Amino acid sequence: MPTATAADATQAAITAIRTLSMDAVQAANSGHPGTPMALAPIAYKLWADVMDYDPAAPDWANRDRYVLSCGHASMLIYSVIHLAGVKNPDGTPSLTLEDLKLFRQLDSKTPGHPEVHHTAGVETTTGPLGQGCGNSVGMAIASNWLGARYNKPGKTLFDFNVYNQCSDGDLMEGVANEAASIAGHLRLSNLCWLYDDNNITIEGETDLSFSEDVGKRFEGLGWAIQRVDDANDLAALGRAIDAFQAEQERPTMIIVKSVIGYGSPNKANTHNAHGAPLGDDEIKLTKEAYGVPPEKKFYVPDGVRQHFDETLGVRGADAHSKWKATFAAYKKEFPELAAEVEKILAGEAPDGWEDSVPTFPADAKGMATRASGGKSLNAIAPHYPWLLGGSADLAPSTNTLLAGEKSFQADEHSGRNFHWGIREHGMAAAANGMALCGLRPFIATFFVFSDYCRPSIRLASIMNQPVIYVFTHDSIGVGEDGPTHQPVEQLAAARAIPGVVVLRPGDANETAQAWKAAVAEQHRPTLLVLTRQNLPTLDRTKFASAEGVAKGGYILADAPSGKPTVVVMASGSELQLAVAAHEKLVAAGIEARVVSMPSLELFEDQDAAYKESVLPKGVTARVAVEAAIRQPWDRYLGLSGEFVGLHTFGASGPQEEVYAQRGVTVDGVVAAAKRVLA
Repeated sequence: MPTATAADATQAAITAIRTLSMDAVQAANSGHPGTPMALAPIAYKLWADVMDYDPAAPDWANRDRYVLSCGHASMLIYSVIHLAGVKNPDGTPSLTLEDLKLFRQLDSKTPGHPEVHHTAGVETTTGPLGQGCGNSVGMAIASNWLGARYNKPGKTLFDFNVYNQCSDGDLMEGVANEAASIAGHLRLSNLCWLYDDNNITIEGETDLSFSEDVGKRFEGLGWAIQRVDDANDLAALGRAIDAFQAEQERPTMIIVKSVIGYGSPNKANTHNAHGAPLGDDEIKLTKEAYGVPPEKKFYVPDGVRQHFDETLGVRGADAHSKWKATFAAYKKEFPELAAEVEKILAGEAPDGWEDSVPTFPADAKGMATRASGGKSLNAIAPHYPWLLGGSADLAPSTNTLLAGEKSFQADEHSGRNFHWGIREHGMAAAANGMALCGLRPFIATFFVFSDYCRPSIRLASIMNQPVIYVFTHDSIGVGEDGPTHQPVEQLAAARAIPGVVVLRPGDANETAQAWKAAVAEQHRPTLLVLTRQNLPTLDRTKFASAEGVAKGGYILADAPSGKPTVVVMASGSELQLAVAAHEKLVAAGIEARVVSMPSLELFEDQDAAYKESVLPKGVTARVAVEAAIRQPWDRYLGLSGEFVGLHTFGASGPQEEVYAQRGVTVDGVVAAAKRVLA
């Protein structure tokens, strides 16, 4: 049994988490106090008694991960980070008491939802419900993959556990169910979800819309189920977590009954404690119920920080020290593997991988860019061991299977081929978790289904994670499958996300260079948008080098005089139309230039002089051609330019006929060029 002193310190720590959360939300006049008040014992138990985590080194590679998927309860993790003494890389506190007082204020270190790399101790950016659940699955996968590749007998480098705090709202989201399904299939026994079963949502009690048996659902998904009837029962929490740590075959769901706004005399167990400050009067009453001075704000009793130092701090420092000693010995015995680990931890690429990027000979018949993309990926992958990924049940169509590599399965954690099933949401969210652990994941599906991945793509950009998305079947070139499967607005939607690089290459060599550009990105997500239909491989002795892809846009074929009167811009499969139109325009005595624009984002990265050399401001006669909607070409077309593309959805039929019916043809480009010159 714990001594009275230890028990007092434990309760004081839990109470401090609760009161700090209440006070911060009240000071901001905004936020969610009820969930941190309810879950304080769970967070305390994990951090103080369970996790291998060194507060002095929150980026230690083999630390256990804590994910707060219900990110609206951000004061829960901020309070723990402060009390646990988590440090920045320079040794200063991640969060001071003053930082907590600036909760939800502009440029503070305590934003409304947790943001990775913004606040030391936060593992992933959460808030959109369910996304943290998917991230946690990717982190658990990463732990297993890294362990399978790098652990040696007597020298374990990677075996971290992942604890995900989730809510009713998380589990109602489809992304969480997809992630849970693949986790159960893969039997990720290092993954534990702690479900806050409090029966409350913003609108009221959950029985308004949610009456399922969560435990039975997760049993059906292949999870072990533990139940804790009272979140304040630390002994029961401990037994449930012990059962998780003993489980070797399944991920674990711990269903914890809690009372939202615990301790609040008038608002506990109601939706009034969910998304608004409690109010000064109610806070005073609640503090009296907790037995702390009601007049004191942001109060931390003496001994609480010391208690965390003596529990988490001592345990974490010891585990980290032992790991460093293990790695030092490992480095001597396995220097090449150790060098890989150091690269992964530094977020760096292997040396010389760029030399593997292939080139393709000119070929009038050519190949689909999904095919040249697959060849490029397979040329690079052997030289980049932690480049790994897979498709949402479409690998034969997306050409994203790594030749000669095993599949990652429940009994094979070293595999680099992933089979996500038809779970685009869960796949994309898991990829973010993998990237946050240093891996370079790619995922693949048809471009029209990028809509299912969009929330995770957006978060990858916010988090600066270099996930690679391979999206094939990119246009009305899909043909007979019709408008439901022909992406029209998806290019504009992808390009609209800040910080995302979209690459739509126009032939095999541009595709190889697009893969090179994608893999070279270390801080931005990249979309490779590829065709189903064959495209001619351009003769690069006649046209400019495909290395121009690195600059996003480049002069592919210039006007005979080098001084164009009209510029035709194109990406992807429509590049061949621009090339054919150029030939006709030049034959008619028109000084036409063709600019290949595989990436508007990379083009915008270039300096003004380069952009002027490609698209001279003085040449206002411009045409853009792309089998998608006009956005965002207007920035280059100006008021007088013309767009040859889609103004409605596609149609079902042979792709050549669909292109012709929609007016996306060589003659359409020529006619548009003549009109802008008129």
